[in-house]
Amino acid sequence: MATTRSALTEEDIRTLVRGVSADERAAAAYKLCRTIEATPLSDQDRETAAEILRVMAADAAELVRRALAVTLKESPLVPRDVALKLARDVETISLPLLNFSPVFLDSDLADIVRLGGPVRQLAIARRPRLSRTVTDSIAEHGGERAVAAACANDNADFAESALQQVMARFETHEKVLAAVAYRNVLPLSVAEKLVTLVGDQLRDHLIAHHAVAAELALNLAVGATERATVDLVDQAGRAADVKAFAAHLSDEGRLTASLLLRAIAQGHMTFFEWGVAELAGVPHHRTWLMIHDAGPLGLRAIYERAGLPARLFPAFRAAVDTYHAMEYDGGARDLERFQQHMLERFLTQPQTAAREDVDYLLDKMDQLSGEARSGISAVESA
Repeated sequence: MATTRSALTEEDIRTLVRGVSADERAAAAYKLCRTIEATPLSDQDRETAAEILRVMAADAAELVRRALAVTLKESPLVPRDVALKLARDVETISLPLLNFSPVFLDSDLADIVRLGGPVRQLAIARRPRLSRTVTDSIAEHGGERAVAAACANDNADFAESALQQVMARFETHEKVLAAVAYRNVLPLSVAEKLVTLVGDQLRDHLIAHHAVAAELALNLAVGATERATVDLVDQAGRAADVKAFAAHLSDEGRLTASLLLRAIAQGHMTFFEWGVAELAGVPHHRTWLMIHDAGPLGLRAIYERAGLPARLFPAFRAAVDTYHAMEYDGGARDLERFQQHMLERFLTQPQTAAREDVDYLLDKMDQLSGEARSGISAVESA
């Protein structure tokens, strides 16, 4: 097996250390780096190579340091202390390593984002892969270009809270919002917030790629936020994390009685349970018991603790009773039929709900009827 000592000539090393001109030393540095990269190394060879690279990183000539940074920008052989030293160097040297080098720790990159300025932030944002540690730092400290680049990076792992922070910091910056909108997957709370901030073009993209109905986007745009939010839950097929979505709506002051009534009347019982638990400050398992298995007084007790209006209690009671009286039959279009029957039974009972809520539920029933007719026609014509 070839070793560093046998592959690198003494003349190369002498030229690197004692070369008269920067050009000579840069040429030697380039040759040495290529040899280090291409040669299988033993542990002793790695130590020797690391010392050679430290000599290069300390060279006064920018050409020599650049030869190292560019040639070994993707190499795991660069010692971490050398990479950190070069990351603080001039941009022609630091950026190749910040773009690609695998030797940085996530904490290193997060610190550079915090302290390194917009150009270095942008280089890090464009790396082939970003962990949440790094994207959290970008969301908090990054400039507009870096944040937009990171959000546009398909291999950047963003926490939901980081995306929320991005939107809070850049809610009027179209480039950043577009980058968020074009991500492959968006948490419900992010999509729900984003569609209220963007213009027509981005709203069209959200409609096409994030299961957001055109009616939802239009309603959000004109301020009909409660109806839109329920439809968002419906379009998302019941959120994977309903608890977090309910908490988000509560924080935004949008977890209202009207919203919960519209949701439960469409059969979104899980959303209703978590919403009531959030408002009441009671664990979900206890809320579930009081709604479903605590006798006739259980629902009223948790309802009152949630601070929901007394005048609407009969409507919620009717919806819960209707839900308990029905079961899915497991057939085709099961959910649509369930919602249709739920709405029909709910709306034919004595109501104390607001007229606008009843009108909304009637519209939803008409919509479901139209979808059912379309499905039947499609089957018959097949």
